[in-house]
Amino acid sequence: MSARILVAAHNHPALHPGGTEIFAHDLFRAYQRAGCEAIFLGATNQIHREARPGTSFQGIGPAGDEVLLWSGHFDRFFMSQVDLYGIVPDLEELLRDFRPDVVHIHHLLLLGAEFPHIVRRTLPDCRIVMTLHDYYPICHHDGLMVRTSGKELCHKASADRCHACFKDIPLDRFTLREQHLKALLRTVDHFVSPSRFLRQRFIEWGLAAELISVIPNGIPVRAAPARPDRNGDGRPIFGYFGNLNPWKGVPVLLEAARQLLADGSEFELRVHGGAPFQSEGFLDEIARLFGETAPIVQQRGPYRREDITELVAAVDCTIVPSVWWENAPLVIGEAQALGKPVIASNIGGMSEMVEDGVNGLTVSPGDSRALASAMRRIIDDPDLQRELTVNARKPDDIDTTARRYLDLIETIEPARIEAA
Repeated sequence: MSARILVAAHNHPALHPGGTEIFAHDLFRAYQRAGCEAIFLGATNQIHREARPGTSFQGIGPAGDEVLLWSGHFDRFFMSQVDLYGIVPDLEELLRDFRPDVVHIHHLLLLGAEFPHIVRRTLPDCRIVMTLHDYYPICHHDGLMVRTSGKELCHKASADRCHACFKDIPLDRFTLREQHLKALLRTVDHFVSPSRFLRQRFIEWGLAAELISVIPNGIPVRAAPARPDRNGDGRPIFGYFGNLNPWKGVPVLLEAARQLLADGSEFELRVHGGAPFQSEGFLDEIARLFGETAPIVQQRGPYRREDITELVAAVDCTIVPSVWWENAPLVIGEAQALGKPVIASNIGGMSEMVEDGVNGLTVSPGDSRALASAMRRIIDDPDLQRELTVNARKPDDIDTTARRYLDLIETIEPARIEAA
């Protein structure tokens, strides 16, 4: 399929290397390799870029095929643009100039829930696809579906439950928020979910089942890693990769390591990732835990995406201890592509990617004792580690994923809903 495709996300991986931004950008490049003419549009704000009066757009990258939309005036509750008079004409001009056959949306945050309607009104024949990466339309709590008190997992959103999490927001506003977002999402021709779990959550929320396909996230093909950075003493090495924040389960992981050290277990844990925009309380907590577990637990800091293969290759087992309903963490795919077993929380899309006792081990989220026990099994039983390694399920490469998206896109007829 040769098409013009506009890929839109809520930031750019060069500015904010989150999983959604990384996957969206990888897919954008894969579309180009498949023969499509593609542009990447990343929405950003004052955290990463200053406004430039007179235009909503800024350049990024040397090739001219990547653009930033500066979105400094954004209503996070309704996921809507505040400055419509400034943003909409510029988006319309971009759409008319590029005239994409397909607009592939990866998030509404900063971009605006109105964006699909802007596309439909400007280009009635354009096909609109949206990949669902998290629960932002359903949940105002940063799309986590975790209660604001006690970190209790939330199984279903409702106006009453949401109001209980945010008592300063009137109950009826949550009803309006849901109606607002569902109305705007009706313009999307088709949705894609990387996991069956996320798909089911959106069906329960009200999206039509026949409009949501499942296509797992792929990862780029990379050269074989150089000589791994090993400790040389035979101790198993565990690795964590990603931002350090409460929802990724970092305190749970560090507490599990502390328990293992108290038991006299011999291992090494390498924690890769930074902690941007975190509270002082959280930073103090993990600083204390790192201090109590050093030097066996090593805080190795942020890393470049280009280095992920060598970093993962240097560990024996990757740990993904998230305490929220993760959809499809890229780090699990990165580990399994290298034949590495994974210890992961047994919730959300993670439980689809890691089968307990087959290609990894799963534990209850937030349970440091269970996590320590799983890590101890790897430490004490080298045969188990080898068995899990043999059964690693390698993910699709990103070019295969792009072909699956393009095959799906060819079947789509534009909705032709008249936009206001």
